[in-house]
Amino acid sequence: MTATAAATSLASGEPPINFAAHQLRAGNLAGARDDFEQMLAMLLAAVYPGARAITANPGDWGIDILLGELSGLVVIWQSKYFFPVVTRSHQGQIRESFDSAVAAAQRNGYRLAQWVLCVPSSMDAPTAQWWDNWRARRQRETGVQIELWHENVLRNLLIKPDCADVRRHFYDPYAAPRPVPVQTPRVPLHDLAPAEDDALDQALFVRQLREAGHVEVGAAKREYFNADLLAREILDKRIPAELDALEDADGVVHGIWEADFNRHAAKFPDDGLLPGLHASVMREIRESSAFPDALRAGPVHKCGLMHRVVEQRRAGWVTHWRELV
Repeated sequence: MTATAAATSLASGEPPINFAAHQLRAGNLAGARDDFEQMLAMLLAAVYPGARAITANPGDWGIDILLGELSGLVVIWQSKYFFPVVTRSHQGQIRESFDSAVAAAQRNGYRLAQWVLCVPSSMDAPTAQWWDNWRARRQRETGVQIELWHENVLRNLLIKPDCADVRRHFYDPYAAPRPVPVQTPRVPLHDLAPAEDDALDQALFVRQLREAGHVEVGAAKREYFNADLLAREILDKRIPAELDALEDADGVVHGIWEADFNRHAAKFPDDGLLPGLHASVMREIRESSAFPDALRAGPVHKCGLMHRVVEQRRAGWVTHWRELV
């Protein structure tokens, strides 16, 4: 790919078209030739409705893609996957392909008006000079118009709106840039003052945790404290979207707790402590994607909403949690 083509493609917001993609897709050079020819057939059908590929069986009459009727006047595109550059070594194949197309037209009774060589690269200087001389001479001798569709011609066609599906299929997928979603800022976290920490020692959610055998409850207190601040702010402002989000989040944490509680109660029917219940519930809450964005809550707030449900006497961490209430 030329630097100019790459810069133009990047400036348009689309990834550059790299014709090496045919080798990557096919896994070998022979497959790349077929893949490139298939791309040309689809590209030409998009640009010239009616253009069609011709299958070699056993010979292709020197035709890869055809426009027109084989009973009259035709245009032929010849696909040659010469990559990464067209050099002197390819001149023989070019001459042979053109001669084959001219001979087939004479032999089968149709007229060749134009022959187009399609390559996914550019010619080096000696080959370009040879091409110009050969093209002028053979046009005079045969009356057939000869053209070269090199890499830049193909790219200019592939970026046309009518050819967008061809580009997406054969090259790096591209799409209109999606707007970057605006991340709603989370509500900031607050630390507990010593007095607030002491006051929460008598809270129901702390007593439920201690009944379940929890020794350390400092993190739980901070979670509850921040969730309660968030909930009070939402209830005070009474913004409908935030009120709905708070109600949804409450249902999410309560539902997670209920499902895990029932599972642990069935697993430990004779053990009132339900080991692992609290850890399981909090892990699911942290990993859940069901919380609405409007809540602006982070993991600490979300876990704190669960403690808030316990504080409201709607859940607990042991089988006899209602007795503690």
